[in-house]
Amino acid sequence: MIQQTQYTPTTTKYNFPPQALQDATLPQRFIELSLRSIKKIHNNSALYQPYQTITEDAINPTEEVTPVFQGQTTLKLRTIPLKPRPSQKPVIAIDVSSIKIGETNTGIILALRAATVWKQGSRGYRYLRFGPFPFHITEENRQEIYGLFHQYSINQPEAGTLIGAPDIVHIQTRMTTLLERWLQTQIAAQSKNSLILLDGSLTAGTNDTSIQAMQQLLDTARSNNSIVLAFTKITRLRLNGCNLTDLINKYPPPCLLQTDGYPTTAYSHIRFLGDIYVAKLNPNGYAFRLDIDNTITNQQAVESVEHLIANDLVTDGYPETLRLAHIYSTFTANEVIGIQRFLAQTHGIRIVQRPNVRRLLFGPFGKGPSES
Repeated sequence: MIQQTQYTPTTTKYNFPPQALQDATLPQRFIELSLRSIKKIHNNSALYQPYQTITEDAINPTEEVTPVFQGQTTLKLRTIPLKPRPSQKPVIAIDVSSIKIGETNTGIILALRAATVWKQGSRGYRYLRFGPFPFHITEENRQEIYGLFHQYSINQPEAGTLIGAPDIVHIQTRMTTLLERWLQTQIAAQSKNSLILLDGSLTAGTNDTSIQAMQQLLDTARSNNSIVLAFTKITRLRLNGCNLTDLINKYPPPCLLQTDGYPTTAYSHIRFLGDIYVAKLNPNGYAFRLDIDNTITNQQAVESVEHLIANDLVTDGYPETLRLAHIYSTFTANEVIGIQRFLAQTHGIRIVQRPNVRRLLFGPFGKGPSES
């Protein structure tokens, strides 16, 4: 059963009070800034639709940074069999997505949406959605919008002290990541004795995730006796030319393949704040990279995965809470059309199909890199 929660906590020992999120400042500021940016679109402005279907990778690009495995002599692999451990631990998953609605004469219109899904015992799945938040980003307001996201991200400087916002081409990815980090930290601060599932890795020091932000997220969860588990759907982890997700297929699931001996830093500024495992949680499922907070003991890490497979469905080897969080945050084609039509009716925007210059010049040979 899946339902939208009434936001009432059911226990005191295992506590995830999502009603507290409704009182948070950031969503209200999001709404105000979203409305203000949209209202500044001039009447009869043109909204140019993208020429092609946008794939998930284009909507939410992720760059996985992997440690360098030097070979069998430095990397140790250990297989850990798993036994389900039923408990009342809540399983909480978070995901955020964004999509480009179109381009105007002065900028671009983006929409962001976040979803949190949780399950405890036999109560079924519940979810909470934030958004969608449409933003009209121009050269004039991109600093203000990006400054708000930074200001409410973990320990980031105030908006007025930022060096500069990224250009419009890259701002979508940065805004999505900052919203995701804020929501993850809110969940970590307000939930106790829980398993918190993230989409991605626990790698820090990239353009989108600072070491300080990721470290505070993990510290906040740990202070509330919660454990963060991060699943990566597609990974480049390899050893001696072999994909590590293939090596685990030799062992009966559910199991973990533990990797020891890899460096904790890369490129002098990238840090891996999680112990890296390969997880195969279902006999008929797929294998995934799994990062678990590296400051907890190995026993705690293994037990957290055993609680996960007992308390959540793992169809295809992927947690159901995380799958639902992705589904509830992702924009469908109908929703994009609905947002476009809403903007057209309320702000007088004309929906225009921008000519595809490649197709006009080259006909059937004018294919871009993402067109088949």
